[in-house]
Amino acid sequence: MTRYFLLLSVVVTSLAIAYPAVAADKSSQVISDIPNLSEIKLPYKDAQLLKQTELDKISQSPPTSEPETTDDPDINLEVTGEQDTQPQSTPVYVIDKDEIQKQGANSAAEVLRGLPGFAINDVGYGADIHTGTFYRGQSINQSVFLLNGRPINSNINTYHGNTDLNSIPVESIERVELSSGTASTLYGSEAVGGVVNIITKQGEGPPRFSGLVQYGSFDESNYRTNYGGALGSVKFNLGYEKYDAENNYRVPVGAVNRDANGRFFNGDTSTSNYFGNITLDVNSKNTISFDTNIISSRRGLTYFGFPLQRDRLDHDVFNTGLSWKSQLGNSKDSILNATIGYAQDYFSTYGPSGTTSSRQASLNSQGLTARVEHQWQFNQNNLLRWGLDLKNSNLEGDVLSNVPNRISFNGNENRDRFQTAIFALNTWNLTKNFQADLGLRQNFNSEFGSYLNPSVGLKYAPSSNIAVRGSWASVQRNPGIDQLYVYDTVHGWLPNPDLKPETGSSWTAGLDVKLSNNLTGQFTYFASSLDNRLAVIGGQWTNIGLVNTNGLEAAFRLRIAREWSTFLNYTYTDARIESGIEKGLQLSTVPYSVAQMGIGYESNGWQLNLIASYNSGSRRALFNLPGQSTTDFSPSWLNLDLGGRIPITRNLGLNVFVENLAGVEYEKVNRVYQPGRTFRIGVSSSF
Repeated sequence: MTRYFLLLSVVVTSLAIAYPAVAADKSSQVISDIPNLSEIKLPYKDAQLLKQTELDKISQSPPTSEPETTDDPDINLEVTGEQDTQPQSTPVYVIDKDEIQKQGANSAAEVLRGLPGFAINDVGYGADIHTGTFYRGQSINQSVFLLNGRPINSNINTYHGNTDLNSIPVESIERVELSSGTASTLYGSEAVGGVVNIITKQGEGPPRFSGLVQYGSFDESNYRTNYGGALGSVKFNLGYEKYDAENNYRVPVGAVNRDANGRFFNGDTSTSNYFGNITLDVNSKNTISFDTNIISSRRGLTYFGFPLQRDRLDHDVFNTGLSWKSQLGNSKDSILNATIGYAQDYFSTYGPSGTTSSRQASLNSQGLTARVEHQWQFNQNNLLRWGLDLKNSNLEGDVLSNVPNRISFNGNENRDRFQTAIFALNTWNLTKNFQADLGLRQNFNSEFGSYLNPSVGLKYAPSSNIAVRGSWASVQRNPGIDQLYVYDTVHGWLPNPDLKPETGSSWTAGLDVKLSNNLTGQFTYFASSLDNRLAVIGGQWTNIGLVNTNGLEAAFRLRIAREWSTFLNYTYTDARIESGIEKGLQLSTVPYSVAQMGIGYESNGWQLNLIASYNSGSRRALFNLPGQSTTDFSPSWLNLDLGGRIPITRNLGLNVFVENLAGVEYEKVNRVYQPGRTFRIGVSSSF
C-alpha cells in the first residue's frame, strides 16, 4: 500500500509542478462578480427561495480565496470556508436550513426533490420505498450519501433495505450540498450520479430553544424541538423530531393497495429521531466535533398492487462520528481533517404469505469508517486534497419462512468486507482564466481486488459573465453483500456469488452564465455508461448488461427585488437499457422530465412561497394490471403547493401549507396516487 501511496503522491505533484504557477496578485485572484450559491450567505431579511441554483463563481485561483465583498447594498456576500474547496468543474448546489423551512419539507427526501438532477418518487403521501430515488438516472446506491462527510449508504438491496431519506429529520439539517464529477475522487468511485453531503447543525450564539408543532390531513402530525448555542469555546445542538401519518386516503380503482372501502391500505408511517452535535474549539488552530443520530422508523409496505399487502418494515439507524480539524503551520494553506465513524442499519421485514404462511427476514448492517484528508495549497495557484479512506462492513442476514418452497433457504449469513482507498485531487490555474482538476483514487477491496478510478475536470472563464466547464470520471460500484450471499425470502430472490461490479464512466459539460444583474443560469449536459448493471432476472440477482444515460439540467435564478425571488429547475433524463430483453426501453420508474418553479416573498417575518412541480410520468415496469404492458407510462402531472408563515410575535409564527392546490388526484408513479388537496397547519417558536 505504501508503494501505491507514494506513487500517487508523486504523480499528482509532478503534474502540478509541470505547469509553473501563474504569477498573479491578490486582486486578480477572482475575475468574476457572479456569486456562487455554495459560497453565499445572505442576510435573513433578504427574501431567498431555494438558493441552490445560483451560478458557480468563476475563479482564477483554487477555491480557497479570501471572502469577497460587494458594493451592492442589497446583497451581502460571505464566503463559507468549508465549501470553498469543492471542485468547480461541475456545479455545486446547496440548500440551507432557511430554504428548507420555506419549502415545508418533512424529510431529507423532500429537500432533495427540489434540486436539479433529482427525480424522487418515494416522497410525500403514498411514498413507497420501491418507487425509487434517482439522481441523473442513477439509483440511490449509485450515488454517495454522506452525513457530515461520513458515508451513510448501506448498499443493501433486499428486504426493503437501502438508504431511507424519508427517515432523516430536517430539524437536524444545517444545509445539503450536491456535487458530482471529480468529487467521486474524494468520496467514492460508486458516485455514478453524484455526492450528497448532509451537514447537521452546530450551535452558535447564545443558547436558544426552538420548536414546532404541526398537524395535517390524514392524521399527519409532526413535533420538533431543538436546543443549541455556544458557551465559550463549546458549541452544541440537541434535538428530537417525531413524525406520524396514517395516509388512509381514498384512491381510484386500479391504485396500489386499495382496500374494500376504496382507501389506501397499509400506508402508515412513523419515525422518531434523536440527534446531537457538540464542537470544541481547543485553540485557534484545532477543533474537535462529535455528532450522533438515532432513527427509528416503522411503516407499512406496498408492492405496486399485490392484493392488500400487509408487510411491515422496521428500520433502526445509529450513526455517530468524531472528527478533528487542525490548521498546520501559521496560515490556512495546510489543513488536516481526520474522522472516525460508526453506522448501523437494522432492517426487519415481516408479514403473511396468504392465510397460513408467513415469512420474515432481517439485515443487520454495520460499518466502521476512518478518513484522513490533507488540504494543501502548496503555491498560489495549486490546491491539493489527498488522503486515505478506510471502511470495514459487516452484514448479518437472518431468514425465516414457513412457505413450503422457501423453508430450505432458512438460516443465517454473516459476512465482512474491507475496503481501503487512497485519493488525491489537485486543482490548479493553468492560466488566468483556465482551471483544471485532476484526480486519482486507488481502491483496495477484500472481495474485488484493487482498481484505479481517475477523474478530470476543466473550467474556462473567458469573461466575468460566462464560464464553460466539463468533467469525466471513471466509476465502479460493487455488488452489495446481500446480493452476493443472502436469500431474499420476502421476494423469493436468490443471491449470486458470481456477480461482477458495475463499471463505466460518467461525464458532464456545462455553461454558467450571468444573463443580467439579477438573472443567472446554469446548463449542464450529463451522461454515463454503466456496464454489468445489476437486476433480478428469473428470481436471481444477475448482471444484465449496459445502460447508457444522457440528460440535461437547467437551473435559473431571478432576483426581482429584496422581498421577492424566483427559481426554475428542469431535468431531462434518458436512461436507456442497451442489452437484454428490455433493450431500448427507459429504466423503470425514471421519468424523462421533471421540473420545479417557485416564487417567494418575505418581509418582516411574513413569508409566502408558491411552488409548481411537474413530472412527465414514468414506465410502469412492475406488477401491471391485466391489459397493461411493461412499456406503459403513467400520465404526466402538474402539482401546485402554497406555503406561508404569519408572525404572531417576534418569536412565534403560524405556519400554513396547502398542497395540491388544484385538488386533482394523480398517479405519482406506478399506480401510487397523490390524494387531492391537503392541508398542514402548525406553530413554530424560537426563544
